[in-house]
Amino acid sequence: MKRNIDILVISDLHLGTYGSEADEVLSYLKTIDAKKIVINGDFVDILLFNKKYWPSSHMKVVKYFLDLISQGKEIHYVVGNHDELLRKFLNYKIQNFQIVNQVVLDTDEGKVWIFHGDVFDFSIQTQWITKFAGFVYDYMIMFNSWLNKKIMKPLGGPRLNFSKAIKANVKTAVQYFSNFERVAAETAHKNGYKYVVLGHIHTPKIESFDVDGDEIIYMNSGDWLESLSSLEYLDNKWSIYNHTRTESDFNNDEGSRVEMTNKELYKDMIEEFKILKDK
Repeated sequence: MKRNIDILVISDLHLGTYGSEADEVLSYLKTIDAKKIVINGDFVDILLFNKKYWPSSHMKVVKYFLDLISQGKEIHYVVGNHDELLRKFLNYKIQNFQIVNQVVLDTDEGKVWIFHGDVFDFSIQTQWITKFAGFVYDYMIMFNSWLNKKIMKPLGGPRLNFSKAIKANVKTAVQYFSNFERVAAETAHKNGYKYVVLGHIHTPKIESFDVDGDEIIYMNSGDWLESLSSLEYLDNKWSIYNHTRTESDFNNDEGSRVEMTNKELYKDMIEEFKILKDK
């Protein structure tokens, strides 16, 4: 039986990359029924997208949301830095689905300002450092995921998490995330919002900040590479949902698609749509 929630905020799925836990995303989505959904950036990773890598699990997540759109579900797609090409389609709307840079939702607790958060990168540090750090982090995530799936799990070893250790222990990383959260809270205060929701830094959190004597609630939905988390709003209360891994069997199709030619990919895509259509 599905859990009913008022608002779901989910971000940083990074579909199309090795690190994306698409199976876990789908497993989670099938357990909830949200009145409103906000996809808060980096849904499909256009920046690191490899056209030779598109497992069926990733397509099933896309189709799940397409089905929700066709049903008339209210869905706001907020563009992030890894899918920023979609900014060319800002304000595109079909039924209750729209592509935006930001969205403000009304709740009984007040207005909630939601955006991805990459806008703060350049205000916190120089552009080249931001881009370099971003690419290093992205590829580290992919290597980490490959190592866990292909080596650690078959050998029965513990799941490794390089980036979480780095974020927790490297002084500059800790300082960056601390500044990011504080800047977000201060910006929300300047714009008259008590609640601000972001993604981008892959660190789920709900924290209260004192900004000039006013309480500002900063929230982050996390990601589906490491934390496997989202934000849920129910009964006038926000909470972080932490997904428990299903540890489903390895998807053999992930490795098999890597070396496909364009012709093979097209043929496989046609078969994929037939499979999805039958289900």
